[in-house]
Amino acid sequence: MKNYDDEIALKKDFVKKKNIKSEKIKTTNINILLNRVRLDRKKNLQKKILLTLVLAVTVSLIGIFFI
Repeated sequence: MKNYDDEIALKKDFVKKKNIKSEKIKTTNINILLNRVRLDRKKNLQKKILLTLVLAVTVSLIGIFFI
């Protein structure tokens, strides 16, 4: 009986430790994630606009040079 009781006590300790670990899980604020997505979209839009502008200027200069 003593071995059986010891096993139960060990299992209870393990469950308690597991619960403590699960309570310490870090969480991330959803607003931080949404702001990061907005900033990424803004950066991508700026890159696309810059690329389009550079392409337009390049095509214009090539057109003017050959005319």
